[in-house]
Amino acid sequence: MTDRLIRLMRIITLVQAKPGILARELAERCETTERTIYRDMEALSAMHIPIANMGHGRGYMFISHFAMYPLNWSDEEAQAFIQLADVMEDIRPLLRPAFESAYEKVVASSQKNRSERVEWAEKIRGMFREGTKVWQNIEGDEASHSFLTLLQAGISQNSIEGKYMSQGEMEHIRFDPYCLIPREYQFDLLAYCHFSERLKKFQVNRLHDLRIIPRTFRKNDYLIQSYLRVPWTTRGSTVGDAIKIRFSSSVVERVMQERFCVHPVMTIEPEGTLLFETVLVNAEELFAWLSKYGPEAEIIEPEHYRSLMKEHLERWQQVYNQR
Repeated sequence: MTDRLIRLMRIITLVQAKPGILARELAERCETTERTIYRDMEALSAMHIPIANMGHGRGYMFISHFAMYPLNWSDEEAQAFIQLADVMEDIRPLLRPAFESAYEKVVASSQKNRSERVEWAEKIRGMFREGTKVWQNIEGDEASHSFLTLLQAGISQNSIEGKYMSQGEMEHIRFDPYCLIPREYQFDLLAYCHFSERLKKFQVNRLHDLRIIPRTFRKNDYLIQSYLRVPWTTRGSTVGDAIKIRFSSSVVERVMQERFCVHPVMTIEPEGTLLFETVLVNAEELFAWLSKYGPEAEIIEPEHYRSLMKEHLERWQQVYNQR
């Protein structure tokens, strides 16, 4: 199975490099038979790879913009290839005349590709501004570097190693960056943690000393959607409470412009107020979110959460009554 997979990848690369290549040449380059090539083409077609036989004597080629990019190397791979220049004088007699110019073109293409990726990532980063809480002392350059590293790793789907500030202590982490979730004045990162072997949410401004490692991953979209299905949830819980909140007319537009992991049910009432319905199991995160709306937000039901909010506000009042 591994040999066939390698051969299929080789076929894709050859067709991309030489549109119109014949089955006979593919068989020679892959060291197999033409009949095997025909079977491989059927397998690629079943995988929706758009390679077509253009007719007798015209060979195979792509029929869309599909392409593979074999120069999407890791830094280690690119460096290893570039070091061939150090031994070029010794091996030149063994090489064909065109090898040296081909080598120079490949190196130039790799450097240009890397430069374009960095420039593109810099432009993307310039579109974001990560708000930092006043009690955090994070250097701007480090925050910028962390964000750029996350973007690059997310695009190339490479794993990351680094450190994470958790409960006042730095811990070593290794993760696959899945997606960034914008919050008020900050970003959260949803990633697959290699150590806990599950999806976790990290605060971007607590990530330090990040570096991309030469290990690729594939995103599990179903896992992401399952994780984001219910907002304000305690991960590991399976039962959520339905809750209704009424917002005054003065904050309706503000609430409706917020972004949520799932779409809550929002109904404009005749009085101009907003009835907000969703599901949750974590009261503390709910109270923290509602606090910014103050008396403009009221929990309607269930009664249990009204009581919890009342206790929450009473404890808050006690703090200010101490003086």
